[in-house]
Amino acid sequence: MSLPKISIIIPAYNEEQGIANTLRAVCDLDYPNFEVIVVDNNSTDKTQEIAKKYPVKIVYEERKGLLYARECGRINASGDIIANLDADCLPEKDWLSKCALLFSDPKVVAVSGPYDYFDGSPFFRNFSLFIQKYIYSAMNKILSISKRGGILIGGNNMIRASVLDEIGGYNTDILFYGEDTDTAKRVSQKGKIIFNKSNTMKTSARRFKAEGTFKISVLYLFHFFKVIFSRNNR
Repeated sequence: MSLPKISIIIPAYNEEQGIANTLRAVCDLDYPNFEVIVVDNNSTDKTQEIAKKYPVKIVYEERKGLLYARECGRINASGDIIANLDADCLPEKDWLSKCALLFSDPKVVAVSGPYDYFDGSPFFRNFSLFIQKYIYSAMNKILSISKRGGILIGGNNMIRASVLDEIGGYNTDILFYGEDTDTAKRVSQKGKIIFNKSNTMKTSARRFKAEGTFKISVLYLFHFFKVIFSRNNR
């Protein structure tokens, strides 16, 4: 059985400080059939200049916003599976290989796993991992059974390209908060979402440090439940 081609989409807005580390990790992945698309989301720094040093495809999205960038990447992708990665993520070498195996089940439409905030405090890092591995995993099962959606971590998920086509792509009406929940809710109508708690993704805790852990946690929870219980999905 031939391996499906995977398109890794990396939105990037002013990511000159860390994108080289991410692209080095991506180039070291052991999966034999993938492409990398960096979406320059109207950066004003050296993001694009740095990305050009690596074997990746660079596309440009003038409209600022995470979902505009992801949709631009999706449209320019040629893979059977769309893999979403943030510009500060550090995937393990077998990230694609482990997830690709789960798609051998035709009922599986998406796969995700937890973030490991590697540069956060020891307490924050371990507590967050515990919540994601056990609470998120349980929530994914509950949402699946109740047919209300699933759990997708924004920078650590893979979705069948055909399913994204069927649901009309990413919802660009959403600027940031709630985007992964919205995508999961719509994708779940087409099949099964797997939240694999062993499939961790190293990423930066910089947003929590800059804006405050409590504030961001409240915003995530508010938008999560807002989307889950909303009747209006594109």
